[in-house]
Amino acid sequence: MILDLFQLTGRVALVTGGNRGLGQAIAVGMAQAGADIACVSRSADDAEIRGQVEALGRRFLSLQADLAKPADRVGLVDKVIAGLGKVDILVNNAGSGGRFAPEEYPLPEWRDLLEVHLLSAFDLSQQAAPHMLTRGRGKIINIGSVMSYEGGLNISAYAAAKHGIAGLTKSLAVSWSSRGINVNCIAPGYFETNMSNSLKYHPVRGPQILDRIPAGRWGMPEELQGLAVFLASDASNYMHGSVVAIDGGWLAR
Repeated sequence: MILDLFQLTGRVALVTGGNRGLGQAIAVGMAQAGADIACVSRSADDAEIRGQVEALGRRFLSLQADLAKPADRVGLVDKVIAGLGKVDILVNNAGSGGRFAPEEYPLPEWRDLLEVHLLSAFDLSQQAAPHMLTRGRGKIINIGSVMSYEGGLNISAYAAAKHGIAGLTKSLAVSWSSRGINVNCIAPGYFETNMSNSLKYHPVRGPQILDRIPAGRWGMPEELQGLAVFLASDASNYMHGSVVAIDGGWLAR
């Protein structure tokens, strides 16, 4: 039956940045579909996401790491395998933001943002790949942005990272698709999260952004769950290297 293809029962998903915002919604959606969840976050504050996952009868593993620091990323996938037995799904979601005029952007902050968004995504994909390749199956979902297509205003590091995520997705897919790993990318538009509130409620930028969204509203984090579960499930087994926008029509305008 078609709905059976969307089930994640018995699978383990590693979600970075999963204790809040879009990552939390994705992790909960996958748990609702049957997956056990490992969450990597910079903060040890995991009570909310842990409660939601365990209330569904799923196992939950919390790992604390600052993904901007390469040393913190060492062995993360092995820790998930030690705690939950395997990794079937990797969601590279962790991110941060900074807004500076390009001529004023502090280079250390520019570099850290790329570490979190782009280098950590490759690092963890590289860590997960041997386990997935050995079993001949695995799902890697990178979280991009509509800024994987656009430049944005005074977000040069973020735009560079998200363009890089789109390119990384395609390149990894070319290398691994024939070996059982699906690599795809979700490109969200403007969603309501704690991280985005300063922009949504900005007296100038907030109304400008809302006016440009054809759907007439910002997205809600749970509206990513269906797409994320689809890309993590057998329903998407012939999807490789796709960058899928979910943006209320932003890019269509």
